[in-house]
Amino acid sequence: MRAVTWQGTRKVGVETVPDPKILSDRDAIIRITSTAICGSDLHLYGGFIPTMEKGDILGHEFMGEVMEVAPGVKNLHVGDRVVVPFTLSCGSCFHCRSKEFSLCDNTNPNASVAEKFYGFSPAGLFGYSHMMGGYAGGQAEYVRVPYADVGPLKVPKGIDDDKLLFLSDIFPTGYMAAENCDIKQGDTIAVWGCGPVGLFAIQSAYLLGAERVIAIDRIPERLRLAEDVCGAEIINYEELAVLDELQRLTGGRGPDACIDAVGLEGHGTGVMYAYDKAKTNLMMETDRPIALREAIQACRKGGTLSIPGVYGGLLDKIPFGAAFNKGMTLKMGQTHMQKYMKPLLDLILQGEIDPSFVVSHRISLDEAPEAYEKWQKKEDYCTKFVIKN
Repeated sequence: MRAVTWQGTRKVGVETVPDPKILSDRDAIIRITSTAICGSDLHLYGGFIPTMEKGDILGHEFMGEVMEVAPGVKNLHVGDRVVVPFTLSCGSCFHCRSKEFSLCDNTNPNASVAEKFYGFSPAGLFGYSHMMGGYAGGQAEYVRVPYADVGPLKVPKGIDDDKLLFLSDIFPTGYMAAENCDIKQGDTIAVWGCGPVGLFAIQSAYLLGAERVIAIDRIPERLRLAEDVCGAEIINYEELAVLDELQRLTGGRGPDACIDAVGLEGHGTGVMYAYDKAKTNLMMETDRPIALREAIQACRKGGTLSIPGVYGGLLDKIPFGAAFNKGMTLKMGQTHMQKYMKPLLDLILQGEIDPSFVVSHRISLDEAPEAYEKWQKKEDYCTKFVIKN
């Protein structure tokens, strides 16, 4: 089969690789109909996530048709149409029973590697380094799905893939980010980053009762979607001082909750951005926490900071004293996918939301290397690349 593979920092290729096979009693083989390039994939592309190996198959947002199931998978049948979550969960460990599916104890075969970095291992992830399990991703024609009796969500036929695909990651991720804000009727929420996760966080905040959402970015097409489709007030951080503008817009109190949907590759202006760029270039810092710093400083006293943006390592100059002295609550982590996929599917089927608005480009598998470069450089008015098989 053909697949998109990691070949080194800022280099991906499309190669012919062996077809996946059933390896355990809980496996399924899925024929991919649609997959996507996620902003988190750019962290791999840019070399920010360790333990990638040349030839690794990329991709963790995908859906398709069940082609084969192992005897232990009773909930799926050949021909079923499914969306597959980016996390792998066993369904029976302490964390899965607690609905903390992304913290599963049993799905990362390389847990000892992750433990060296983080103390404990999260769940295994599709297409996201050997530290997170070394599982082949879904930017391919076929994929093996372990723990298929727990992960894949059956979806109706006759609905376009673009409306359903993002149940695999970014729609639940944006929703959980908003839910973590503990939104009350009338709250004002600020969202850093108007990529797909940020846009879904904006929409989810309104669904959960927010009165106002203020979105911060610099990319014109993203800001347009945030304002015109999602209904947010917008701040272009290259034109306005974000902290001053948030103070003005909230009468000096600050947002009730802030969402950092940017993560480790934050961009900015001024001295601190230059500082982070220099330190990451010298490998003296792993992440650029521009948005995280601002969100901590901007949030009101007693407010909440929700962090769906991916961070990978060691961050510098975090104003933790501000978070402490303001009595802030911080919530973060990979999305507990199985908790959210079915309820959010119901919202789509009821017409409450149409996630396909984020798609700007529909491409073939062979166009993926060029798309990675465009996505990284934010060229060609891109907001989301979907690969069609």
